[in-house]
Amino acid sequence: MGQTYFVYMMANRKHGALYTGVTSDLVRRTYEHREGLADGFTKTHGCKHLVWYEVHEDIEAAILHEKRLKKWQRHWKEELIETMNPNWRDMWWEIIEGGPTT
Repeated sequence: MGQTYFVYMMANRKHGALYTGVTSDLVRRTYEHREGLADGFTKTHGCKHLVWYEVHEDIEAAILHEKRLKKWQRHWKEELIETMNPNWRDMWWEIIEGGPTT
C-alpha cells in the first residue's frame, strides 16, 4: 500500500471563505488550520472547518486537482462541497474518529 494524499477545503462558515489545499496528513493539517498554527489565508479568514476532502494515491494527481479547484468558479466549489457535505458540517470529528488516515 502506497502513500495517500488529500485535496481538501476549509471554510469559516457555510458559504463563507474557502481555502483549498493538499496534504499527506489530513488530520495533522486540519488540526493546524483549526488551531491557527498555519499562517496565511486560513488563519486570517478563520477557516477552521473541514468541509470537503478527496483521497488520491498519487501526489502529482492531487496537486494538479488542487490547482484546478483553485481556478474553479465559486458556485462550482459550493456544489462539490454539497455533494459530499450538504450541510457544510465540520468533518474534523469524522477524520479523527477513524476517518481517511487510518
